[in-house]
Amino acid sequence: MKTVILDGFAVNPGDLDWSFLSEFGTYTIYDRSLESEVAERIGDADIVITNRMHITEEVLSKCPNLKFISAFGTGYDMIDVPACRARGVEVCNIPGYSTSSVSQFAFSLMLAVSTRIDLYRKAVLSGTWTGRADFAYQSIPYVELEGKTVGVYGCGAIGMRFAKLCSAFSMRVLAYRRSVKNEIIDGIEFTDKDTLLSESDFISIHCPLTDETRGMVNSEFLSKMKKGAYLINTSRGAVINEADLYAALKDGTLAGAAIDVMVKEPPERDNPLLTLDNCIITPHAAWVSIEARHRMIEILCNNIRSFINCGEGINKVY
Repeated sequence: MKTVILDGFAVNPGDLDWSFLSEFGTYTIYDRSLESEVAERIGDADIVITNRMHITEEVLSKCPNLKFISAFGTGYDMIDVPACRARGVEVCNIPGYSTSSVSQFAFSLMLAVSTRIDLYRKAVLSGTWTGRADFAYQSIPYVELEGKTVGVYGCGAIGMRFAKLCSAFSMRVLAYRRSVKNEIIDGIEFTDKDTLLSESDFISIHCPLTDETRGMVNSEFLSKMKKGAYLINTSRGAVINEADLYAALKDGTLAGAAIDVMVKEPPERDNPLLTLDNCIITPHAAWVSIEARHRMIEILCNNIRSFINCGEGINKVY
């Protein structure tokens, strides 16, 4: 078997070992690829692994030897699954590797917008606090999480773990998931979308990017949120209409937002969201803990091994 990784740098900037791939035959690692290079770089490979590079019908038509594709992560929206199905190419993803890391990061973002540690730190470093007559610094108000309501939009493994972290802080937890209606599970109140939006002080997005969710956090969605609420997003940037989010943050509809993902990554320098004091943006870092990336490699290895030995990967999406 011949394996190609199209864009491995994001997963392994040098602190992981690719040599496990030798178990399956020869392999080639590209740190980065251009979309125009994808078909040529795959060539006659049997297995391809992609983080962000798109595997389209056109690419598949030029790579007839391809048998197995894995997304480098949970999301696989960059792979044309129907085209793979039509050609008998198996597609797998890597679920579960980042549940702990992403839920922790999402909770950290909620702490960041509610407590504003960044502003307190700046006040100390800039000299605003030093030399004052009083030890107390009350110029930056913050809010307690205890007793507040958090809405978890999308309650898969990461959403459920995040919800449990919120429960530990004595928050009321509402959740929306299409498959669960109006019931309480492990202290989490599953409810309809409008109730979630109107009653939550914080909304944390944990849904996959699909045709249905693309751009769903728009002016209508934001207008239904509780005035002065906060938005957290660690899922996919494209679930948010960034122009509508900017408007809601600018006019005070929302008190703040903390997002780890954006529509274009990295964003353009003139993206207006970068100018807002009430918008915390982190560089798509929720999943990059060393523990999560080690786990990703282990799951990937097991997927490929299962495909070769059993004819089907463990985490087959098709």
